[in-house]
Amino acid sequence: MKIVVITGMSGAGRSQAMKAFEDAGYYCIDNMPLALMPKFVELVENNTENIEKVALVTDIRGRRFFDTLEKTLEAMKSSNADFKILFLEASNPTLIKRYKEARRVHPLNPGGSIEEGINKERKRLEVIRNLADHIIDTSDMSLAKFRESIHSVFSETEEGVELTLTLMSFGFKKGIPLDADFVYDVRMLPNPFYIEELKPLTGNDLPVRNYVMKFPESQEYYSKLKALIEFQIPLCQKEGRRQLVIAIGCTGGQHRSVTFANLLHDDFTDMGYKVNCKHREQAL
Repeated sequence: MKIVVITGMSGAGRSQAMKAFEDAGYYCIDNMPLALMPKFVELVENNTENIEKVALVTDIRGRRFFDTLEKTLEAMKSSNADFKILFLEASNPTLIKRYKEARRVHPLNPGGSIEEGINKERKRLEVIRNLADHIIDTSDMSLAKFRESIHSVFSETEEGVELTLTLMSFGFKKGIPLDADFVYDVRMLPNPFYIEELKPLTGNDLPVRNYVMKFPESQEYYSKLKALIEFQIPLCQKEGRRQLVIAIGCTGGQHRSVTFANLLHDDFTDMGYKVNCKHREQAL
């Protein structure tokens, strides 16, 4: 079992880190007291649900946890689990700016200045920072860069984050799918709807597929669209995305868009990607 303890300075991004680990398939718990972690790990190891990856976000600023800090961490590291500590930090100006934007007071100095509270916290967290396996400074990071940094450290494969590609056909007359990351239009291609024997069929039927793809413009469009998606996938993986929804639209969502979605599904599956294919208008 893999266990990551996420801790660090308040305002440095613990909540965003937890979301990134959730997207990576980790079982996440927020505000887990450090002293309770060994018992929790024991419970998870004996659980029949087969939880393999756990991320625990902890706030160890309370003094009562520091008396047993090193003993607790040693107990965790001596277990069979793959145990890592991720410490998040940021510069004082960055943290002050974030507190001001959120209109929060610092928990260690609620009646005083934010900077004094930050300095108290930074000193109190020196012990855990020195024990951390990975330290990420989020001062000048965008959210996308932050997620990329986490995935680059904790990714399970050298190739990067495993990504699920969802290909969705749809009809523009019923609106663009709200969850689409990229939308492509195939309405300019020859339409089987106007061929009497093809009208009642869909892009799932070979006669429709053969009709759509017999035209040079359809073949060229498909080739360029496939190349574009191939180019986009690693960029999205680098950003830390776990899913990419590609929507292919035609007028009614029955013929051309279904044909393209099916062809892309087959090609990207053959390339080794995890691919889903959905035909929105046919599911209604």
